Amino acid sequence: MSRFVHIGYGNIVNSDKITAIVNPDAAPVKRMVQTAKENGTAIDATQGRKTKAVLVMTEGQIVLSALLPDTIAARAQEQDKNGGMNG
Repeated sequence: MSRFVHIGYGNIVNSDKITAIVNPDAAPVKRMVQTAKENGTAIDATQGRKTKAVLVMTEGQIVLSALLPDTIAARAQEQDKNGGMNG
């Protein structure tokens, strides 16, 4: 069964498909995000706010979130403990 994690502002992702949650400030991550935007594989879930986390998905998509990586990771871990959706 798919499990979902809330990544801010009403947006959720399948936690089983998350490969990594990284800080967007590093130069390699910035390049990765720019390439994904050019290729159409970037999903902007920031609702116009500053990007604070980049989620790398198993299928190659990049999801941008306005929540901190630690917050998203904690929600995913809590959701795994509870076995359901966490908001």
